[in-house]
Order: sequence, then structure tokens, then C-alpha cells
Amino acid sequence: MFDLDLALRFGAALGLGLLLGLERERQGDAELLFGGVRTFALIALLGAVGAFLERELDQGWLVLAAFIAVSALVVVSYAMTAARGEVGITTEITALLAFIVGALCGWDKVGVASVATVVCLLLLTLKDYLHRLARRVELADVEATLKFAVISVIILPLLPNETFGPPPIDVINPYKIWLMVVLIAGLNFMGYVLVKVLGNEHGLVVTGILGGLVSSTAVTLTFAQRSRQEPAMSSAFVLAIVVSWTIMFLRVAVLVGMVNRSLAGVLALALGLMAATGLLVSLVLWRWTRSHETGVVTAGENPFELGEAIAKLTDFIFAAKHVRGTGFDLRAQCLARTLAFGFLSRNAY
Repeated sequence: MFDLDLALRFGAALGLGLLLGLERERQGDAELLFGGVRTFALIALLGAVGAFLERELDQGWLVLAAFIAVSALVVVSYAMTAARGEVGITTEITALLAFIVGALCGWDKVGVASVATVVCLLLLTLKDYLHRLARRVELADVEATLKFAVISVIILPLLPNETFGPPPIDVINPYKIWLMVVLIAGLNFMGYVLVKVLGNEHGLVVTGILGGLVSSTAVTLTFAQRSRQEPAMSSAFVLAIVVSWTIMFLRVAVLVGMVNRSLAGVLALALGLMAATGLLVSLVLWRWTRSHETGVVTAGENPFELGEAIAKLTDFIFAAKHVRGTGFDLRAQCLARTLAFGFLSRNAY
């Protein structure tokens, strides 16, 4: 009896193998010493058949044996190409991945196999761009990445997500405080990377857009601080800040609409007008910065200004403590706290 599901899985393995083979064959004759379209398709199909037989015959060694056989062919091929002075191993590794992709299809994990294939194709296709990017990477870039990994992946999860201290200073939440530090440092890092990858002005504008989706306050703090260090580029930093505010208005409208549609209807006009105004100002600033030579935006030497971020958060906590201790009713406290935070986040630097 014809098994449609099995046929689709084998077809997926064959198709994904063909894609990998096409990309490798596109690279030219020097890359074809191991195999091309047909070879990669057959390797993927071999993986799928091996995975199918493993389940049908209950023989767990079949896939492993087939993988060892393919690996042996890969080793022989690499030894031959290395003897001719071609030490690249990308095609051979891709062949092993093709087998694994085929096996995943045979195990009915087509989604995982597809994602792995797409990621592999991206890495292979972007070869020239990645090599150019690697040549621009410096020791400071590696250190910056490690610093961000430490503060976001190691320190943040270890902090307790609860408030400490007696009233009126029971607004100290280590997790949320450090999360704001991570946001500010992350935006610094984002701008650092985007300026290196996309160029000067475009990097800042994209940072403003992405930062507006996360925290326009953090964008404001980051670029306000940098404007003191690079005053010649103040107009470009203002553009990035205004762009983040514009995105923030739209983000608030969407979030309110997801929670309370009736309230979103009330706020839609005001938020829409503010977003339209921000967009208009952004366009004017963009045209102005393009028509005036103001200098060159650099990625910066240190994308992590933790001291400034922590000092700014101290201002927030100080404002929250004093507003809570005023004795105002809840609505007045909310309004006062909003005004205090808004003032600090926009005009402190």
C-alpha cells in the first residue's frame, strides 16, 4: 500500500539535498572534487532510507553505520584535495550535514531538517560577506561581545526578581534594575554592531527603530550620552532618538489595543498625532543631516557604559522613592512618577 507520508518525507530529504548540492556546485569546479547536485541529493536520501529502515527493522545501528560510511568517503575526499593544496573542508562538512538532514526527514523531523538546511544555505551563500566582516573584527569587538554575554546571560538570571527594602524605598528590584542595565548596554552594543555592518548614518537610524521596539528610554540615554562624547554628530543622534520615540508611540498603541480595545480607541488619535509628528520631524532631520557635513559617526571604542547606565538607574530609584513618600493619592503618585521618569529619561543628559 502506498504510504503518502513516507513519500513526502523521502521527497523532502531529496529536495533539501538538492538545494545543498546546487549551492555547492554553484561555487565552481574547484569545489566539485567531492560531489555536486546528484551526490548531495543521494547522500540525503541515504540518510532518510537509513532512518526509515532503523525504525522498521528495529536496528539502531543502521543510521550510524551509514553515517560512518559517508564519513569515510568524506575523509578520503579531503585527503585527496588536501594533497593538491586545497585545504578547505566546507563541501565535506556540508555533505555530512546533508546526511543528517536526510535522517531527520526519515525520523519525521522535516521542520528541523528544513531549518538546518536554510541556516546552512545562508552561511554558504554569505561566504564573501562573512569573510569581509571577519576581516573587520577586532579584539575590542570580541571583548564587547563577551561583556554583553556576561551581563545578560550569566548575571541577569542569577538576580532575584522581587523588591527589597522598607517603605518608601521598596522599589528596589535587582532583576528589573539589571534588566534596564542590559537594555541600555544592549542598545549600545546594537549600535556598535550596526554602525560597523551597515555604515554610519544607517546604523544609527536602524538602532533607533529597533530600540523603539524595546525601550525608547534606553535609546535616549545611550545617544544623549554619546552626544557629549561626539558633539559633531549630535544631529544624527537626535535623529535616532526621535525615530525611537516615533516607534514607541506606535508600539504603545499596539500594546494597549491588545489589552483593551476601547482604551486604544481613546488613545489612537493622540498617539497617532504624536507618531505622525515624530515621523515628520525624523524626515526633516534625515534630510538635514544628509545635506550638512557634520562629521563621521564611529562605532565607538567601548559599547558598554555600565557606569552611566547604573547612575541613571539610581536617578530612577531616587525619583520613585521620593514620589512614593509624598503622601499623594494613587492617581497623583502615578502622574508624578510618570512626569519624573519622563523628565529624567529625556533631559538628564
